[in-house]
Amino acid sequence: MQQDAVEAVVDRYGRFARDEAPGRSAVYEGWARRVVDDTAVAEALARIAETRRQPPLVFAVMRLLGAPEDDVDAWAAWVVAHADQVVVECGRRSVQTNEPLRCAALLPALSLIEGPIALLEVGASAGLCLYPDRYSYRYRRGEEVIALDPADGRSPVVLECELEGHPDLRMPDVVWRAGIDLNPLDARAADDRAWLTGLVWPGEEGRRERIAGALDIATADPPLLVAGEGAAALPALAAQAPRGATLVVTTPGVLAHIPRAGRAPVIAAARAAGRWITLDAAALHDGWTHPPRIRRGGFALALDGDVRAEVDPLGAWVAWHPESTGGAQ
Repeated sequence: MQQDAVEAVVDRYGRFARDEAPGRSAVYEGWARRVVDDTAVAEALARIAETRRQPPLVFAVMRLLGAPEDDVDAWAAWVVAHADQVVVECGRRSVQTNEPLRCAALLPALSLIEGPIALLEVGASAGLCLYPDRYSYRYRRGEEVIALDPADGRSPVVLECELEGHPDLRMPDVVWRAGIDLNPLDARAADDRAWLTGLVWPGEEGRRERIAGALDIATADPPLLVAGEGAAALPALAAQAPRGATLVVTTPGVLAHIPRAGRAPVIAAARAAGRWITLDAAALHDGWTHPPRIRRGGFALALDGDVRAEVDPLGAWVAWHPESTGGAQ
């Protein structure tokens, strides 16, 4: 085994233990620290392909395969004993963050578009962000709570979001839902459900419940999901959207997972198909009409390239200040 691969694992998991896991998952922090301190464990993880070696993916695979969580010594022994199985499973899996809370960040932009809406997401995973009209929202602006519910009443999935500014918020009228993913997941399939809920870090039980509830909503009314690359697959799928509906293509957080040279074609295809909503890091691409001015370290939310707000990448907060982010009001 090459020593540089082991050193890369120790470095990556050390950064994860120091910068990413604390305050979010004590289990993952303990596992990552053990990787740094235990050569046998680090060597086992170094066997995983570099592109499949990121801690959230590897740890989720281990939990899926039954790794013990309560005893870090037992966990370390399990990793060494099951290294072959972990390597194989990591090779066929990828992190597919299908966080329905992102709809709370998308909703202010969707509210600017007249319905009915045909919604198409690039990087859809199981399509949980294709149901903004099926979730309830509770936006908190100081002491004020802005509540929005589906037409038939409060949803079993309630998305809570901190809000700055005064966007006009309304429930969208979505009449068609479709998505593209390299590996679409089926909310009705037990294995896919287990994988999506297993990607939730230990200690994030509220998030796990939210994803499970969203999976139930998708199961009751499955979206149209196709396997493929965004730029190549988008035109044919967009052509299936019903006439009379405004086609809205969303790319919430997916462009970061596409090599930089491939991002511009996806953006061009989205714009050619219809309206385009995205939330991305400011420096991720050049698809903005004006460079975003980020104040809180979040992502830029844009409609057709016009930046409307700064948002939490997973939707926990929205700062709606178009005049200060570079976009038009």
